[in-house]
This record gives sequence, C-alpha cells and structure tokens, in this order.
Amino acid sequence: MEKNNNMRKSNLLKGAFITALGIFIAKIIGVLYVIPFHSVIGDIGGSLYGYAYSVYVLFVSISSAGLPLAISKIVSEYQTLGYYSIKKRVFLLGKRVALLLGFISFIILLIFAPILSKIILGNLNGSISINDVSLLIRIISIGLLIVPVLSVYRGYFEGHRFMDAPSISQVLEQIVKVLVILVGSFLVLNIFKLSLTSAVGVAVFATAVGSFSSYIYLASKYFHNKKKFNERIITANEPIVTDKQILQKVFIYALPFVVADIFMALYNFTDAVTVVKALVVKAKYSISDAESIYGMISVWGNKFNMILSAISSGIIVSLIPNLTQSFTRNDNKDINKKINQTFNGLFFVAIPITIGLSFLAKPVWYLFYGVSDYGPSVLSYLIFVGLFSALYTTTVMILQTLKDYKTVFISLLFGIVLKILLNTNLVVAFYNMGSPAYYGIITATIIGYVMSLIICLVQLRVKYRINYESILKNLLDILLACVLMIVVLFLMKLFIPFYSANRFLNLLIIIIYTIVGGFSYLIFLYKSGTIHTIFGHKIDKYMKKQSIR
Repeated sequence: MEKNNNMRKSNLLKGAFITALGIFIAKIIGVLYVIPFHSVIGDIGGSLYGYAYSVYVLFVSISSAGLPLAISKIVSEYQTLGYYSIKKRVFLLGKRVALLLGFISFIILLIFAPILSKIILGNLNGSISINDVSLLIRIISIGLLIVPVLSVYRGYFEGHRFMDAPSISQVLEQIVKVLVILVGSFLVLNIFKLSLTSAVGVAVFATAVGSFSSYIYLASKYFHNKKKFNERIITANEPIVTDKQILQKVFIYALPFVVADIFMALYNFTDAVTVVKALVVKAKYSISDAESIYGMISVWGNKFNMILSAISSGIIVSLIPNLTQSFTRNDNKDINKKINQTFNGLFFVAIPITIGLSFLAKPVWYLFYGVSDYGPSVLSYLIFVGLFSALYTTTVMILQTLKDYKTVFISLLFGIVLKILLNTNLVVAFYNMGSPAYYGIITATIIGYVMSLIICLVQLRVKYRINYESILKNLLDILLACVLMIVVLFLMKLFIPFYSANRFLNLLIIIIYTIVGGFSYLIFLYKSGTIHTIFGHKIDKYMKKQSIR
C-alpha cells in the first residue's frame, strides 16, 4: 500500500517529458472540447465567454503568475542545502500569500465587475448587456480563491522533483472543467430552458470547479506522502531566516513572470475592450456580426493557437534546465548551440503546421464549428498569431533563464503599447483598403509580438553573441519547403474537393491534404539536407529502423 501511495522522484529528462506530456494532453483536451461546446452556445456565447475569461486571465496573472516557479526554486534550493524547517515555512507562507492575493483579486472583481463591463462594452446596445458580462465576471472570479493556492502546491511538488502529481493534476483539472462546461451548458439551455447567459455562467464556473478538483487531488497526494516531503537527505545547521526574507525571495523570483503574464494577458483584454466597438463604429459591421467575430478571435479561433502553444511549451520544458546548466558554467558556446537547436526545432514543426492550418482553414472550421461566413477567414490569418506568440514565448523564456529580465520588460512594454495604439487604427486602414476590417485586430497583435521578438533577438545577438546564420539558412529552406507544400496542395484542389458542408467529409479532406502536404514538406527537407542539419545524421539510422520494422 505504501508503495502505491508514494510518489517517485523524477530525473531531469523524465521530469521534462512528464511535464510536457501533461501540458500537451491538457492542450489537446482544450482544443477538442470546443466542437460540442460551440454547438451548444454558438458564436455569441463565445463572445460572452471571451469577455469574462479575458478579465479572469488578467487577474490570475496578477495573483498567481510566477508563484509555482518561485516556490519550486526556493524549495529546491533549501531542500538541497538541508534547510528543512525553512522549506516548510516557505510552503506555509506561500499558501498565505496566495490566499491573500486570490481573495483581494476576487473582491476587486466582485465589486468592480459593472465598471469593467462598461469599459468593455461601452455604449453598444447589442445582444450582450453590461449586466450579462458583470454576472459572468463575478462567477468566474470564484476561481481566484483557488488557483493561487493550487499554484503553490504545484510549485512545492516540483521543487521536490515530484513531477507526476502536478502533471496529472493539470490533466484532471482540464477533464473536470470540460465535463462541467459541456454537461452544464447543455442542461441549462436544452433541459432547463434557461438563458444563454446562464449557460455561459455554468461554463465559466467550470474554471473554478476544475481548479478545485486539481487542488483536492494535490492536497490529498501531499497528505498521504508527508514522509516523502520530510525526508532528510543531509544534516545541516539551519541559519536564521525571517518570514520577511522568505517573502522577499518569493517576490523577487516571481515578479518577472508576473509582469510577463500580465502583459501577455493585456493582449486579450485589449481585444475585449476594442474589437466590437471598432468593428461597429469604424467599419460599419452590425453589432451581432462584430460580437460573433470577437468570439471567433478570442475563443473559437484562438483554440487552434493552443496547438502551437503546446509545441513551444514542450520545447521550453526541456530547454530551461539544459540552458540553465550552460549559463551556470558560463559556457557561451553551448548556450549558442542550444538556442540554435531550439529555434531550428520550433521552426521545423511550427511553421508548416501554421501554414497548413491557414491553407485548410475552411474545412477545419467547418469540421469544428460548421458553416460560417467569417470563421475560415478569421482562422486563416489568426493562426499566425499562434506562431509568433510561440516564438516570442520561447525567446522570453530563454532570456529569463539567462536572467535578462530588463530586456523582457522592455520588449513586453513595446509590444503591448503598439497593440493598443494600432488596434483601432488598423481596423480603419483595412476597412478603407476593402479588406476584412477584423484583419486589423489580428495584424496589430502580430506587429506587437514581432516588435517584442526583434528586441529580444537583438539583445541575444549583442549580449550573448548568438549567431543566427544557421537558423536563417534553415528557416529559408523550411519556407521553401512550405511553398512547395502549398503548390502541391493547390494542385490537389483541381482533383479533390477542398471542403464540404458534411463534417465527416471535411475530416477525410483534412487527413488526405495533411498526409500529402506533410510528405512533400519532409521529402524536400530530406533531399536538401536540412533535416540532417537540424537533427543530425541519426535521423537516417532511425528511418532505417522504421523501414526494417
């Protein structure tokens, strides 16, 4: 029985794999559940959900971003030094701080929900009212009472290198959340015949339910494995460390990640405040169409960007400990090598997925959400936000690992300022050009990320002497391979239908086009030698083994 209850300590590679797998499974669940969810609440329901969630994410960033990493680093440090009583105090103080921050954030949203709703909707009189958004913000704010404490538990587990439990908790959280969203919203609308706002209210409340289930799981694992946490590896004389010193340390470690998360959340909040008003006032869209488009940008289309986010998250998990090791040894040559490998791998996977999804936007959208006037157009461009977001997130994590927080802050500030300044102006510009006005919103986001990315890359080049020559060469080959892939897919359109009103046929179309496009992409890179440059000649041995099997 003891064996079953005890957790196993993960080594570096195993821990990275488990964490990446947990993130990937959670992201996949997050992508797939939108098919039935959209069929229940529709485009307008997505807008309602997006308004509340954008506010929630901003306050989650304020109350808990950086806490898991800060607790993990400090606990790991004290565990290694043998300061066990100080380590326990870190956990207790972390929980108190998390409870306080979560409670303050909850009260703020509870009181100021109408004001935030007014800021978001302005004077628009559409199908969504200020009272609707206020109610949803208040409901979703309940999650703020749980998420910060949950993040401390995850950090405490990770600080002891028990990676299984935090990863399982993430998957459990997502499964419970999705079940409550789908079952709850369906029952509210179709059985109890209540309003759309009530159905979305259940959906946003699912965030708190999912977080609570994850918290119960981790608290249970902690209670049943106290002996593991209290194991003494070495005996040491513990210094006197005050609560103030511990809290200062938590604050110093967490602050860079808090600021980064807040700025990233501001991208979504900026859209919540400006998209509908800009499309209605500046581009003459009807309020219902503008609300639907906002839902597509913030919720339905954005779900596909999670695929690219999962890829970058997996790469980051394996990169950080390896890069930290090189940085600690002051091995600039190895830093350069690992950063090159990171970007080459990310480009190799993310760029063809982005371009492929953009090309297949219509059958993909019809498969997930049904026939739509705006959806495929939104997705075909919005997916590039996912690409640049993944690139920027990876670059930011590299700089944070190298402890260059100043550059991260400057890049984030420039990016969000550009986003705010350009959002409405680019809607007008695209409208005057006769292009879809909502492309202005997406373009503003891309420009913000690109500007931030350039600042970070320049700093890596100047301060750490990172050589981008091989990255650029491989990038050119990857882009050429993508051009070839698109040419092949365009030729296929002459013989095979590109989309259908039937969802099952769209699935077959996507599978066929993906196989052919992926094969042509890989063949070009194999023949050009780019695959060998990125992955080395071990790829040949692997392919031979597969062919023998």
